[in-house]
Formats: sequence, structure tokens, C-alpha cells
Amino acid sequence: MKIFHSINDFSSTKKTILTLGTFDGVHIGHKKILKKITQNTENHKYESLVLTFFPHPRMVLQEHSDIKLLNTIDEKIDLLEKIGIENLVIHPFDEAFSRLTAEEFVSTILVNRFHIQKIIIGHDHRFGRNRTANIDDLIAYGKEYGFEVEQISVQEINDISVSSTKIRNALLEGDMALANDYLGYDYFLTGIIIKGKQLGRTIGFPTANLKIEENYKLIPQNGVYIVKSIIDEQTIFGMMNIGFNPTVDGQKQSIEIHYFDFNADLYNQKISVSILQRIRSEQKFESVDLLKEQLEKDKKTALAYLNKF
Repeated sequence: MKIFHSINDFSSTKKTILTLGTFDGVHIGHKKILKKITQNTENHKYESLVLTFFPHPRMVLQEHSDIKLLNTIDEKIDLLEKIGIENLVIHPFDEAFSRLTAEEFVSTILVNRFHIQKIIIGHDHRFGRNRTANIDDLIAYGKEYGFEVEQISVQEINDISVSSTKIRNALLEGDMALANDYLGYDYFLTGIIIKGKQLGRTIGFPTANLKIEENYKLIPQNGVYIVKSIIDEQTIFGMMNIGFNPTVDGQKQSIEIHYFDFNADLYNQKISVSILQRIRSEQKFESVDLLKEQLEKDKKTALAYLNKF
């Protein structure tokens, strides 16, 4: 997949089949549109192109927006590449871009820059300055400038009643089953393993401490989770705590993973952690010994869950 970090950087000798949006989560609803893009380019006459934006438009247009995203940019790139998208344009979204009129957007970007043959878009998509143009306007522009418009019908979208907002809410409630079902994959966190307080190893539960650089990445509700990672091409299972470690008076949120039957040095490595299931809420225990007892129970719960598969 070719990646361009600006609309102006894009170039191709072929016409394109295009869709655009934030695609946060690249969930099963998004994939319905994205697969149509790849199906339209199977004959290699045209190239598939996804136009997305960063920062998220709400971060720019809504003052004090605290929106958290389901994917970092790198995570989104990986997910789109797996679908088979040939070209990804990640355009810096700013107020100047938001002021483009609908016709300016269509003529200067879609037609002159991307040379589109067809655009595939959701039925409720709005675009242009103040989002005043709709699908009917786009169809009219298509007739004027010579490109096709294929809209995803209300029924098709409703058949998969899913949205990034619903997934965010599920994660904030710790409902991994619902979130993962809507995503079509296990929600994952990506970060660097750093040194922590190393308390876990003193009670038989050494942990890898995950630091996520991107402060806009959504972290699920505090608690204990069953997780897995691919490390050195091996699937390693474990359990993860998200929270403040109240038993030992922790002062800031941390993400700690205890991998089962695994003790390799992971410091400074980049790791992705897929979250399978939530076990319980974070608790404060009267002593470290009681914490250890609970961790033993959590491990049994996790292993019982994993043994079902």
C-alpha cells in the first residue's frame, strides 16, 4: 500500500475508485464500503484510494474536544493495508481545508488531483464548507465532471447497526464482547514496554508496562482483562490491568500485562496487545498478600476462558 501524507503528494497514472472518511476503528461497517472499493479495482484498470484525515475533524472544529480515537494512525494504516487498499492519503485536517466549498473540493481534489472514476460513499455523507453538500449534490457533480457515484444504502448500513461512537461507549463500559463484535477484530493497544515499579515480580506476577505515546488513543475502562500478543511470531496469552494500582497507592494510570509462561526481556520493544475479555473491575486490597490471592483467581479465570477455544 502506498501512503501519502498530503493530498498534494498523491500521484497515479490510473484513474481511481475512491472513498473518504475518518474510518476510526476500521470496523465492520467501514469494511462494507472498503470491500466495494477493492472489488471495483480487481481488474487493475483502476486503483483503490482511501482519503482520510488527521487530526480528526472534531479535534479541529470543536473547541476543547476530548474525543478519543479507536486507532492510532499506524494502527489504521495496518488495518487498511490488510483489506487490500492500494493508496492511502492521510491529509492534515485544518480550518483552511474545512473552508473549501463543495465544488472546490470536487473539482480541485477529487477530479484534478485524484482523477476519480467512481466514488463510493455512505448515504448520509455530507461535505464541503459547513458540511452543506449531500449525496444528491455529489451525484450532480458526478454528472458535470464525469465520474460515477455509488452510495451505500440506508438498508445496507442499518443491516450493520454499528458506529465508532457505539464502539467507544462499549469500551468505556468494559464491554469487550460488544466492541470486538462491532470491530470485527479484537480491540488492541500498541505501545512501548517500559520499566515500572517491578512490584509484580516480587509476588510471582511480573508485568510488562505498556506506554502508549498517542494521548488520543482510547483506553478501555479500568479493570483486569484477558489479552494476547504476537511476540517473536508466537501467540502469548496473559492478563492485563488498566488502572491506578490502589493497593500500593498508585498515583497515575498504568497498563500492565502479565504474560503466562513467558519471561523474555521486552524492554523498549513495541508490542500490540489484543483485548479478549474483561474479568473484573480494579479493586483496592487491604494487603499485597490479598492482592496476590486475587491475581491467582484472575489467572484461573483467564485460563478457563482460554481453554474454551
